[in-house]
Amino acid sequence: MGGYPFWAFETLPLTGGASLADRLVVDVSFHLEPIGHAERLAGVCARDVPLRFRAWTDDMTDMISSPLATTESRLPQPFAELGLATPLLQAVADLGYTQPTPVQKAAIPMAMQAGDAADAFTDLMVSSQTGSGKTAAFLLPVLHTLIQQQAEREAAEQADWARRAAEAQAAGQPAPKRPKRKNPLLARHFKPAEPGALVLCPTRELAQQVAHDAIDLVRHCRGLRVANVVGGMPYQTQIARLQNAHLVVATPGRLLDLQRSGQIRLEHVQFLVVDEADRMLDLGFADDLADIHALTARRRQTMMFSATFAPRIQALAARVMRQPQKVQIDTPQDRHAHIEQRLYWCDSPEHKRQLLDHWLRVDGIDQAIVFASTQVECDALAEDLQQAGFAAVALHGALSQGLRNRRLMALRNGQVQFLVATDVAARGIDVPTITHVFNYGLPMKAEDYTHRIGRTGRAGRQGLAVTMAEFRDRRKIGEIEAYSRQRFQAQTIAGLEPRKPVADIGHERRDGRGPRRGRHGGNWGEERRYPGEGGQRSGGARHARGPGEGARVGFAPPAPGGRHPSGEKRARHQDSKSFAGRGRASR
Repeated sequence: MGGYPFWAFETLPLTGGASLADRLVVDVSFHLEPIGHAERLAGVCARDVPLRFRAWTDDMTDMISSPLATTESRLPQPFAELGLATPLLQAVADLGYTQPTPVQKAAIPMAMQAGDAADAFTDLMVSSQTGSGKTAAFLLPVLHTLIQQQAEREAAEQADWARRAAEAQAAGQPAPKRPKRKNPLLARHFKPAEPGALVLCPTRELAQQVAHDAIDLVRHCRGLRVANVVGGMPYQTQIARLQNAHLVVATPGRLLDLQRSGQIRLEHVQFLVVDEADRMLDLGFADDLADIHALTARRRQTMMFSATFAPRIQALAARVMRQPQKVQIDTPQDRHAHIEQRLYWCDSPEHKRQLLDHWLRVDGIDQAIVFASTQVECDALAEDLQQAGFAAVALHGALSQGLRNRRLMALRNGQVQFLVATDVAARGIDVPTITHVFNYGLPMKAEDYTHRIGRTGRAGRQGLAVTMAEFRDRRKIGEIEAYSRQRFQAQTIAGLEPRKPVADIGHERRDGRGPRRGRHGGNWGEERRYPGEGGQRSGGARHARGPGEGARVGFAPPAPGGRHPSGEKRARHQDSKSFAGRGRASR
């Protein structure tokens, strides 16, 4: 047990017959006055309990070693086989994970192996579907290395202190004092942050989600700090959080702002992770990525995660990576096999509103995201849903970051049932209770469709993605089908069928290309009009509203008496603060 005397104290039974649960045994192996230290410790732990001190015995060793053995047996063995540190395994067990996902099995061992260059790791390019565990695939190996490095630093500091203590003892001097940790919030102790790992995310919500996951994983790692740096938040708050941070999760814009103002130095970054690199390029962060690449030129490893290995992604990898290894778990056509995808054709925006109104009243919807194409459409749709009695809020890039955070928190807490969002704002939303995704407005790019429907069916759960398209959207539908290599099976709802037969729509689509007539593809120089587009809905046998319903545009108003047909769903205010203290709206 070491060269110092060991002492222990135990609580005496107040009524006789002490059991193991009644005894508190503590190692008080202080090399200076162990009894005095034990008394002070006892005063904190058990103020009013009678104590008895005695020397350390073998039965105490057996008593404290058995719980540790039980803890080791609870660690997830499949994750332990990947070679991860024990604190990470404990965190994984606390989170309830027992088996690594395919992308984690493939990426973690490769990320932890040494590279060709001296003191370097293997660079990785990883492509996998959303909700497949990509975040843990890059966080776990990075945190594992940071834990090892921290343990080595602490061991070196301990050895240096022991050496100086031995020298002082030989010289007959008192042992040197251990250095105290300085308060980084005081101005006189301020110094620029020097993180060892950096994770770049394209959107604020995704960065916050990744930082939250990282904090969950370091819950058992003493002294390992994680900081989140995103735009729209107070500078002073983020500067304070950056102090002594080992891992920084950031968006490129705010990170470079803090770097230029001298609040953070990137020269000592060893690990750089670019999450959703394709979205980074879509949002115009190419120049920022080039600047960060130059500032972290001495890093040991670069990992890039993207939806696809498109030529532009490979060109980016060629500039910032060293002979990267590729990990592709699935292809676009293999993704989201557990998500049911449906397509409904619409004659007009009013018809589309009626379809959405029908779907939002369907039983079985726990929570859902309704995607809009623009911020204006997002706000208008959310307001219409609120007036119809649904617990709904809007989320898009024009809102302040504080308001976006509150609305996401309301969604996670179940106080909001329907989130109306744009593509940019919805990146990084990971809420297991989202059962449905509605594509009210189609995405600008085909790959964004994959990210949209990936908000449901997370981690192998079942989900439903409903797409509502007008006839003029045939080209976009064809592009989505070509990208995913999957054909949509158009469906209809009784009483809400489109005026044009679905079979004719599919025939004219031609894989996303509209009907071509002549050299310029049709009525060149004239306004194109397709059957069923614009104007009044033609008469016919089909009833577009359902039996017994009056003429209406948009969503049904609440029923007489103030109750909505679908139940007590209320969203009285846009700000999700108004949902504080309320439960989820029940149907």
